[in-house]
Amino acid sequence: MHLDEFAAHLKFPLDEFQHQACQAVENDHGVLVCAPTGAGKTIIGEFAVSLALSRGTKCFYTTPIKALSNQKYHDLVAAHGPETIGLLTGDTTINHNADILVMTTEVLRNMIYAQSPTFDRLTHVVMDEIHYLSDKTRGSVWEEIILGLHDSIKIIGLSATVSNSEEFGHWLTTVRGNTDIIVTDHRPVPLNQWMLVSTTLHPLFEPNTTTLNHQLASHINKLEHTYQDNHPTFRTRSTNPNHTTQPPKPNYRPLGRPEVTTILAANNMLPAITFIFSRIGCDSALAQCLRSRINLTTPEETNRIKHIIDTNITTIPEEDLKVLGYRNWRTALTRGFAAHHAGMLPAFRHIVEELFVNGLLKVVFATETLALGINMPARTVILEKLVKFDGEGHVDLTPGQYTQLTGRAGRRGIDVLGNAVVQWSPAMDPQQVANLASTRTYPLVSTFTPGYNMSVNLLKTMGFTAAHHLLEMSFAQFQANKSIVGHAHQVEKAEQRVQELEQQLEEELAARQVPSEQPLAEFLEYMQLQRDLSLEERNAKKLRIRQRREAVTAVLSKVRVGDVLALSTKKRPVLAVVVKAPGRPADPRVGIIMESGWRGTVEVDDFAVPPKVVSHMRLGGYHKAMDTKQVVKNLKKYAHSRPKKLRAATTDKLTKKALALHAAVRGHPVRYWQQVDDLTQIGHDIIRVRTEVDKLHATVDASVDTLGKEFDRILGLLAELDYVEYVDGDRNNPRVSEEGERLALIHNECDLLVAQCLRRGIWDGLDPAELAGVVSLCTFENRRETRGEPIGATDAMADAMDNTIRLWEELHSDERRHQLPETRYPDSGFALAIHQWAAGAPLGYCMAAAAECGAELTPGDFVRQARQVVDLLEQVRKTGYHEDTIWAARHAVDAIRRGVVAIGA
Repeated sequence: MHLDEFAAHLKFPLDEFQHQACQAVENDHGVLVCAPTGAGKTIIGEFAVSLALSRGTKCFYTTPIKALSNQKYHDLVAAHGPETIGLLTGDTTINHNADILVMTTEVLRNMIYAQSPTFDRLTHVVMDEIHYLSDKTRGSVWEEIILGLHDSIKIIGLSATVSNSEEFGHWLTTVRGNTDIIVTDHRPVPLNQWMLVSTTLHPLFEPNTTTLNHQLASHINKLEHTYQDNHPTFRTRSTNPNHTTQPPKPNYRPLGRPEVTTILAANNMLPAITFIFSRIGCDSALAQCLRSRINLTTPEETNRIKHIIDTNITTIPEEDLKVLGYRNWRTALTRGFAAHHAGMLPAFRHIVEELFVNGLLKVVFATETLALGINMPARTVILEKLVKFDGEGHVDLTPGQYTQLTGRAGRRGIDVLGNAVVQWSPAMDPQQVANLASTRTYPLVSTFTPGYNMSVNLLKTMGFTAAHHLLEMSFAQFQANKSIVGHAHQVEKAEQRVQELEQQLEEELAARQVPSEQPLAEFLEYMQLQRDLSLEERNAKKLRIRQRREAVTAVLSKVRVGDVLALSTKKRPVLAVVVKAPGRPADPRVGIIMESGWRGTVEVDDFAVPPKVVSHMRLGGYHKAMDTKQVVKNLKKYAHSRPKKLRAATTDKLTKKALALHAAVRGHPVRYWQQVDDLTQIGHDIIRVRTEVDKLHATVDASVDTLGKEFDRILGLLAELDYVEYVDGDRNNPRVSEEGERLALIHNECDLLVAQCLRRGIWDGLDPAELAGVVSLCTFENRRETRGEPIGATDAMADAMDNTIRLWEELHSDERRHQLPETRYPDSGFALAIHQWAAGAPLGYCMAAAAECGAELTPGDFVRQARQVVDLLEQVRKTGYHEDTIWAARHAVDAIRRGVVAIGA
């Protein structure tokens, strides 16, 4: 057996779940392995590689992100040699004819549609991080692959722990044949859960239980009861907009990152990863440590760090290094600190990964992207908060996210125990943390839906009937069909409940002899009015909260260091001075010192009433020297600026609809019926269950609207635009036209818009830099929503951008008419920057151009966005109609691939 030979060369004996999964692979079964982060799932993928090599067949190893593909490529090269392993990531192609190919899932999907000859002798496909199937933006790719691969190819799916593994495995068996489902909760390195309260580390649980540690609860309870009461009426963040918790008090000061590091070092808990859910937060944490005197490295380690850095940055121009803040970044690394996030230059991020894996870094401040499979385990993981901004608002971490993040703690073969540390703050309920850490419910939910490119490729490669069948076999449809049965049963029960309640209510009303010919109908009409009024009042309250946030944001986003603010309290406004300017305008965080001496950071949700700028103080060097007393002393000079009262952002006035509902309730005859007060609960129950029935009916109707029907609607629009044609007018016999063949080669979120721009000649006649700028409208998406006027570097570029947006407006109208998801609006925020870069401008100049257009970009963002433009330009080169456009696309690619864009992956 090959498994015995494989296991003999491993550093550790195989765990039981690894042995079972590898055995299934050797028995030519598909496998779904669900296990915690750090449990050693990749061993099964590596065995599939080894087995294919031993049999003289091929194995593809796929991952969701390029960084993970690069890492796995180097791992497999170390094990099997460079001549055996290849890499395909879109940016990079190495040894593409190798029997073992590591690639991103998008590359494999494109190969399936292109019917690549590379599939010859392919027996195994490893899908690492297969739970990515539930990703909102890219999850469909996983299902396209699972459904599109030939039945003879065995899929090895490696997933984080999900609670519906049986459901997912059942679907895999349905569409792929025999698939073994192997689930384990075992971690090779056990995980200790801690909470850091002030300077004390408490175990989160009682020994050997999932019960909250009573000493921890007691400590927090004492702290909360010793707080002072003279604090502004701040609100702490909550995902419930109607909920206000007790405010943080001025004698609570969160520990600085150097202090936390000192505590961890004293408890032998380094190296550590601190997850901070913002790029700015990671960079600020690094700067905070850099200002401290802490040095975590030995002289020997410092020299090794410098050597690795110097080796990897030789090709970056000196002028770009200045823009990148290279000197401070290098100093931080030599002292054992680093940040890691998607906004960093890829070359810098790779250096951080290499240093951390080699044990040279002791503390890394990272966003959650580090938890997506990159092999950077630590002894300890720290979570400063359990909420994060998801692009729309602050939301609580899910149990799955908590498990994924803390799973980085504990290095196999090095650590006996891993540590998950949550930093307590006054807004944090320890019981909620305990529930989060002990919950094991995180389902995998499909996000699969057909798009334009997918539809023409399915039609092209397998025909209409087979494509229909494939879509109906998707996991999305599998879950929808399964839910229809449950929803239908719920509808039946709910309707029966309504009938029972209505009969009971009718009998009660008859017994009371109320003055009405239709007592049941009138009474329920009155109950519905009350419910509508309550709902309208709740909506109005949500609106007031949103308006308050907007008003506070408008103030905080514009304050400067030295501005004196008046903050609302229960008694009178208090003064504070700004000592740290806001970060992102959309989500400003401001450092302040209050006249009470409290110093800290405040955010939008901390204010019930918008603050007011009342004066400005010349700070000089106070805030930099941390001289709080001096700042407080100077604040007293501004007492005359204190307003008597601050005005709230909104009023509690009722809306017109609420006033009308109030009048209808007051004037309704049921209001004056006698002896019916005790029946209102039954009435409310009927209205509630009726509403539930309506929602269930809507859900069933939506579920019945299958993916196949959406596919038909897509083909209907594509036929109108001549990308698909119906043979002899038969809608059940469509085929891909010559135009559709080009669309099949465009893999982009705005695929149909790109195809239309090329077909209509909107991008013709542009030089390479102009074309790069215009193409970016279909690749770039700003981190904040803006729709400013597009800025073109030339008249030709500006005209092409305007025409692209006009064409989007046409497409948008067509999509609404066909009841299809709408293509996103073209974003011009990166156009000027990439034009300048393609024209040869330095990085700093291009970053300034991006800022001028309202784009929030870091150097790492710039590189990633530039590479996305390159990717689409390569597609334009293959699908363009005119030689001058094809020429411009080819030369634009060459012009962009220079300097920092050409380094790393």
